[in-house]
Amino acid sequence: MATKQSTNPQEAPIVFQRFRTELQGLAQKIGELESELEEHALVLSTVRPLVSSEPERVCYRMIGGTLVKRTVKDVVPNLETTHTGIKDVLDSLIKSYKDKEMEFEQWRREAGVQMPR
Repeated sequence: MATKQSTNPQEAPIVFQRFRTELQGLAQKIGELESELEEHALVLSTVRPLVSSEPERVCYRMIGGTLVKRTVKDVVPNLETTHTGIKDVLDSLIKSYKDKEMEFEQWRREAGVQMPR
């Protein structure tokens, strides 16, 4: 990629913009997943106490655009699994963002590109 070979002055703005676009896309996805993770955490903190006190209590869950009637004891394990999955994906995206940022900084130093202010 761009870090393996020198970048000529005509290619530098294109490579620079590509890096920034990729970083912005990752940051946007990270923001979306953080928001979704917070929503799941809020629902779990509300529903978890009901597992012991009212396990048969009816609750509704949105699955693929359809509202489905379930019980608290059925929903909580699924929510916990989903919460864990979102957290894992989020951690992976954060790592990808940091790696891409380091690659960008390395390319920027090697190509002698100054950051616009």
